[in-house]
Amino acid sequence: MTFMVDISTPTRRGGGTRTRTWAVVVAACTGQFLVVLDVSVVNVALPSMRTDLGLSAAGLQWVLNAYSIAFAGFMLLGGRAADLYGRKRMFLVGLGLFTAASLAGGLAQEGWQLLAARAAQGLGAAVLAPATLTLLTAAVPEGPARTRAIGTWMAVGAGGGAAGGLIGGVLTDALSWRWVLLINVPVGVLVLTAAAIWLAEGRAGERTRLDILGALLVTAGLASVAYGIVQTEESGWTAVATLLPLLGGVALLTLFVLVEARTAKPLMPLRVLAARAVASANVAMFVIGSATFSMWYFMTVYAQNVLGYSALEAGLALIPTSVAVVVGSKCAPRLMIRTGAKNLALIGTATAAAGFGWQSTMTADGSYLTAVCLPGILMMAGTGLAATPLATLATSGAAPGEAGLVSGLVNTSRTMGGALGLAVLSTVAAARTAGSTDAVELTAGYALAFRTAGGVLLGGLLLMVFWLPRHGSAKR
Repeated sequence: MTFMVDISTPTRRGGGTRTRTWAVVVAACTGQFLVVLDVSVVNVALPSMRTDLGLSAAGLQWVLNAYSIAFAGFMLLGGRAADLYGRKRMFLVGLGLFTAASLAGGLAQEGWQLLAARAAQGLGAAVLAPATLTLLTAAVPEGPARTRAIGTWMAVGAGGGAAGGLIGGVLTDALSWRWVLLINVPVGVLVLTAAAIWLAEGRAGERTRLDILGALLVTAGLASVAYGIVQTEESGWTAVATLLPLLGGVALLTLFVLVEARTAKPLMPLRVLAARAVASANVAMFVIGSATFSMWYFMTVYAQNVLGYSALEAGLALIPTSVAVVVGSKCAPRLMIRTGAKNLALIGTATAAAGFGWQSTMTADGSYLTAVCLPGILMMAGTGLAATPLATLATSGAAPGEAGLVSGLVNTSRTMGGALGLAVLSTVAAARTAGSTDAVELTAGYALAFRTAGGVLLGGLLLMVFWLPRHGSAKR
């Protein structure tokens, strides 16, 4: 097996090695920032997109889910490709596709063109995101330094999701909704150029065929389930239009598991999930993602549709929340030294759940401080504290040849949870609102979504108490 010796082995003396390592960290974190940013950056631009392209309410939701589902469904494939075909190569391929799709989305003239571009963005992100984490883990030796690097990676990724509202608001108000996608183009070109020059190639396995069938099955299954959930808003849970995609999605996901159990080179070797740390941490990531990804959507629509904020004002209103998730992620490695990974994950999840409970008390005439700022800080600080120890637990026991796979699985769990969570919680809110545009009714729907998400987090907390392995404190 070969690793990125140009990075992790001091082939250059002193500053040369440190410069190469920092180049890896910067490139990896920038790539992660972009892919997570595009989960949330479109939220405040949705009303403008709807007006300009004539999208329906369901179509607006698919602007978010087309990206998230492609991202989640193909991320395992992206992680495996990084292991087999080279981390640098997959980083460049993923970022190139992501950048090109961003350009196509920004220039879209029809709704279907925008949705197709968002799906292509998600595919590029699925190739890019696992490569960012495996670049880091190959460049930084296991121990406190790697924990800090992962903490930085998590903080930057969290910052991307958190900053989406602000960046989207500024671009939408100052220019147009198209620039929430077009802004990725110059950044992507710059990072592509720097990565081509500075990154060294490395892979952790012999080349072999990729499990394309597995990737297609899991993506189609996830999309079908999400579509079925969305259909409940119009047709109810017992209608054929709902049951057919739901049952079809479950069948596809079941077939995916059967294929993975029988194929010689599976996309996701089921033995990986036999490790308690990997399985439990990924389920926890799924639960946390299902609540927190949708949080940005509901906070921005509450600020705009109920409190009357503009796109820019909604983005500015979420700055403290954005800072909170970054601070939580950056503090997590140091706190893990004192508490241990499991305890910190529990503390973070409990804190986030308390924030969701507080947010569910929102009213139609709520003040910024108590209806947006403070509960938002609590929700996202807790999320930042929980995510780093969970990622560390999931990746610490991975074999070198499966580092990309496990990295992809961590991101898949969080993003898949986010995609399904948004579908479920949007349905919960819509059922409570029953089509009303009255501010009081809208607020009641949003509040129920937050209350439901808080209950999901409490269920996840209980699961983590009994399932997550108890590791000792991290060493300095």
